Amino acid sequence: MVKDKTKGLRVGRRMLLAGAAGISTFAILKHPVRAAPVTYKLGHDNPVDHPVNIRAVEAADKIAKESNGQLIVKVFPNNQLGDDTQMLSQLRTGALEFLLLGDNILANVVPSANLAALPFAFNGYQDVWTTLDGDLGRYIHDQITKHTGLHVFDKGWDVGFRNVFTSNRAVHTAADMAGLKLRVPQAPVQLAFFRALGSSPTPVNNSELYTALQTHLVDGAEQPLISIETARYFEISRYVIMTLHQPTPWEMLANGPAWHRLPPDLQAIVTRVFNETALLERRDLAEGDTGLEARLKTQNQTFIEPDRESFKDVVRKAGLYQQWRDAYGAEPFALLEKSVGKLT
Repeated sequence: MVKDKTKGLRVGRRMLLAGAAGISTFAILKHPVRAAPVTYKLGHDNPVDHPVNIRAVEAADKIAKESNGQLIVKVFPNNQLGDDTQMLSQLRTGALEFLLLGDNILANVVPSANLAALPFAFNGYQDVWTTLDGDLGRYIHDQITKHTGLHVFDKGWDVGFRNVFTSNRAVHTAADMAGLKLRVPQAPVQLAFFRALGSSPTPVNNSELYTALQTHLVDGAEQPLISIETARYFEISRYVIMTLHQPTPWEMLANGPAWHRLPPDLQAIVTRVFNETALLERRDLAEGDTGLEARLKTQNQTFIEPDRESFKDVVRKAGLYQQWRDAYGAEPFALLEKSVGKLT
């Protein structure tokens, strides 16, 4: 009887194919194919050499390294993606994934965020961050997520205490502010405060402020010292009035759907890196003011220590704290006063 050699060959071929398939499956399980890298954008309005940008770039580098290149965060400083309002709109629609934004600007969408930066409510950096890392900060973060759907990282960033600077007027008391054309951001608290002082607050985009000062559209502005240096406002400013009237806390925000698309391991890396970096950036601002004042004095800036009590009196006599309590809510205002003391 003649054996069917083709049958034997067919059986052998099937065994070889099965073995190859088994090896291939084992290899796939042992060395899974990595997902394609994800690229997210991070926008903000500070200059390239501002501590916020320097630390944001450091954070992006660290995220890329710790995620083994699976998440790339590209940082766009200095309003490259638009002004604050435009970037917030992009963030909410998903055209932008991450945004560093001041609570004073967020307040146009989430009114209680105004309480993070009330004039003369805080006595120094420690007071600010004890409050905003506590119950009030958690309340504001919850409200941001509730009203916008954005993800808010636990630790806020800092741009520093704000001071008035002018090109043409020395200011020693609140009365000297009358009639002063002052650039302010489109922020409700600042607009109300400077109107109460008798100034003419003029909202101008941050990217247009230098030109507005240069062309005398405004007589001055109010900014932290670091901004006067990094944006080179000292080139057209003469007086720096150390009002220290208001802190400038910022939030690191993420578009909700973009955040939830990230797997848990990447979320954990981003959360840890952004929160750790926020603490470093806060320290940069808190420790840098003394050196900033010395450097700005070499740039022909005259520093004035004003009568701050005269400014505080304007806030109290105008009933602004009561107005803000009624406008932004008794509950969060009570959380603020629990931390900083009675304001009303």
